[in-house]
Order: sequence, then C-alpha cells, then structure tokens
Amino acid sequence: MPRIDDTDRQLLMLLQEDDRQPLAVLSEKTGIAVSTINDRIKRLVRSGMISGFHARIAPEALGLNLLAFIMVSWSNPKVEAEFLERAKASADVLECHHITGAWNYLLKVRVGTTRDLERFLTETIKAVDGVERTETLITLSTKKETWKVNPPAGTDLS
Repeated sequence: MPRIDDTDRQLLMLLQEDDRQPLAVLSEKTGIAVSTINDRIKRLVRSGMISGFHARIAPEALGLNLLAFIMVSWSNPKVEAEFLERAKASADVLECHHITGAWNYLLKVRVGTTRDLERFLTETIKAVDGVERTETLITLSTKKETWKVNPPAGTDLS
C-alpha cells in the first residue's frame, strides 16, 4: 500500500471536507504552490488513494426516509453469486459487506417507506433461492454518518 506524507494527509483531509475548493484555496491552507497541489492531487488519484469526486445527496430530500441494515444468511456457498448480483444491481443497496459471525452479508439499504423495504426484501433478497434467513434493523435516527477516513502518516508516494 502506498504511504503518504503529512502534506498529502492534510490535502486528503481538506478534499474530504470539500472537494470543490479551488486549488488556490488549498494552496493557501497548506502553504504549498498551486501547481504542486495540482500535481499531488493527480498523483493521489493515480495511486488509487482518491477514488473519485462525488456530490453527497441528502436521501431525505429525495423521499428516501427509511434506512435499514439487513443481515443475510445461507449455508450453501452457491447462493452467494446470485445474491451479490442482485445486491449490486439494486439502487436500494448503499453498501454490501461480507461479514464474520452467524451472518454472511450485511446490507445498508435506503428506501422511502416500510412498504418499499418489504418489497425490497421480498423481490430482491428472499427471491434468491437458498437465502435461509434475514434480520432487518430499521434506523430510528442517525447520530453520526461519514465517508471520511483518517489517512495514516507515512512516507511520500513517489
């Protein structure tokens, strides 16, 4: 894994706060020349440290008011391929994690209503032949949700 120096770390933190900041503002905040900031961002993208630049949408503003976590289990390993195909194809699935313990996968799902959740469970998850059980947790409120990571300090990427 490529390692980063303190300047790259600072730049990654600033970009996570607002990736639309002009290079001149990033230059002012870091004390680094604009051309160097531009080169570092390009290098961070090439290295895979920055995977993209995205708009963060407020789900509630689109009527997606229900957030649920769904644990899914099966015993036959042949079930996994179809399950993953359906999970990846569904716009309702925000995250899909292979986990340890009694469950095979944990899904983070965002839908509008409990009826939409029921539809999702019936048509997407339980429709997979071999899915043996699910457990759904509905989020009442969210106290912290972030996509930011704390990049480790280290040596330069070059």
